[in-house]
Amino acid sequence: MASLDDYRVFIAVVEQGNLSAAARHLQRSLQAVSRALAALERELGVELIQRTTRRAQPSAAGLAFHARLKTALADIDLARSELAEHGARIDGALRIGGSTQFSAPHLVPVVAAFMERYPDVDVELVVADHRADLQREKLDAVVRLGELPDSRLHARQLGMLRVVTVGAPGYFARHGRPQTPADLRRHQCIVRRSAGDARRWSYRRGSRRQSVEVHGRFSADNAAACNAAALAGLGIGVAALWQVRSLLDQGRLETVLDDWQLPGQAVHMVWSPARQLPARTRAFIDFVAARWAVEPPG
Repeated sequence: MASLDDYRVFIAVVEQGNLSAAARHLQRSLQAVSRALAALERELGVELIQRTTRRAQPSAAGLAFHARLKTALADIDLARSELAEHGARIDGALRIGGSTQFSAPHLVPVVAAFMERYPDVDVELVVADHRADLQREKLDAVVRLGELPDSRLHARQLGMLRVVTVGAPGYFARHGRPQTPADLRRHQCIVRRSAGDARRWSYRRGSRRQSVEVHGRFSADNAAACNAAALAGLGIGVAALWQVRSLLDQGRLETVLDDWQLPGQAVHMVWSPARQLPARTRAFIDFVAARWAVEPPG
């Protein structure tokens, strides 16, 4: 049966790009890494890594397995840390990172509740829109929104945030309201260029799926700017519900295509892969996960 070390070999091969780099990262021989990967594939009965002379490319099954396995290993590391520090005093300084828009309405309240629970912990919140380097900026953990790129960081998914299709009442009064995703082809759509496949919006209703190529005169590389453009009547956009909820409540934006679901926005906690987390960091990760499981942000 595969060991945890065998699973860590597979994670390293995916994230380092080839077996040699994974061996250097793990400080193991190339032969040991190759044997562990081959044994894991034999046990699972599926090719996880497609090997060439220069690269090791994960298969579709390998990519899916990597996403699930990385979360599972992070949870195991948390459990080990919790066991090792059982009964440890929760105190000291905690440095947490978060994004500009999300932190004030959603991260600060849960930090406040954590500080009330653990009065001997001091928290410094580092707010920025760039993707923070945890080591360089000396961050204990960071809340990140959206899909995570491959990295050595440990991650725990805390939930999925709803994404909606929105526009200004004035825009709908002039141009009408789309009834199906296909109708968006006839509308001005606001494209956020920093999104993955920015011009293709994919919807689901039950087992039915529709993907539509959208176009519009306005685009931006920032979610807040795109939401402001929708508010200004420049077209129809997609936005995380937590970003536009107040505008919807005020009637300044309206949702359309409510019967159709867009892919949600994942929210993760990420931290450096230290052998043993400080008790205060582990406590914070567990606290936020438990809090948002009951009261999800947005």
